[in-house]
Amino acid sequence: MRIAWATDIHLNFLNEQKRETFFHSTLEHNSDAVFITGDIAEAPTLSFHLQEMVEFIQQPLYFVLGNHDYYYGAITSVRNATEKLCVSQQNLTYLTGNRVIELTKKTALVGHDGWGDGRLGNIEQTSVRLNDFRLIEELTGLEYRKLIGKLRELGDEAAALIQDTLSNALDTYDHVIFLTHVPPFKESCWYEGRVGNDDWLPFFTCKAVGDVLYELMKCRTHSRLTVLCGHTHNEGIAQILPNLRVVTGSADYGVPHVQEVLEID
Repeated sequence: MRIAWATDIHLNFLNEQKRETFFHSTLEHNSDAVFITGDIAEAPTLSFHLQEMVEFIQQPLYFVLGNHDYYYGAITSVRNATEKLCVSQQNLTYLTGNRVIELTKKTALVGHDGWGDGRLGNIEQTSVRLNDFRLIEELTGLEYRKLIGKLRELGDEAAALIQDTLSNALDTYDHVIFLTHVPPFKESCWYEGRVGNDDWLPFFTCKAVGDVLYELMKCRTHSRLTVLCGHTHNEGIAQILPNLRVVTGSADYGVPHVQEVLEID
């Protein structure tokens, strides 16, 4: 099975012709399905771009959402609308943390958006402030301590949802692929060939999810987990454990591309 994987495609920055060029590029790889690890568009146009892409490629499209997908909207309402859209679209699947998709007899797919949960790096002193904090309803106008609490709540929610789902998948399949937007480990938060600095790490890693992945795979030495993520716009590979590999994809605004074609047994 061949899977074309892309991340941080930001289709809202492209005109129709450039979007079609990107859609064509996914088909050129003769893939059987497409993975997208978040930042597809922004809330007002997200549903349109998802429908447009899946109708064009005519292949199963499996995806999670990224922080940009909630801009000018609310986390809860965007997720609800996306799940509703997927019910009406046969080839469109939003991986919300409670679904195990069989890709082959040996390999399964799970996923969750994740969130930068503020637990790594320098959350107390950093001067970094993301657009998330003024463009996503649940994060807007919060006093900083409350904002940190909300970020941790979102990270904990992601970790709790994926723990049971991933555990169940590992009970049945030799290999599991986990799609998420936010890198789950410091070592997978790449920027220009090295790990991001402590000012950015709080918002570009989800330690809560990383802890779950590490503990599960430490005890399952005969299973294998591949994590695909994005968010940093810089590529790199981190081998966290012998059986736990995290691949972070690259991206450039206005020039989406297929990051990798995965060959799955």
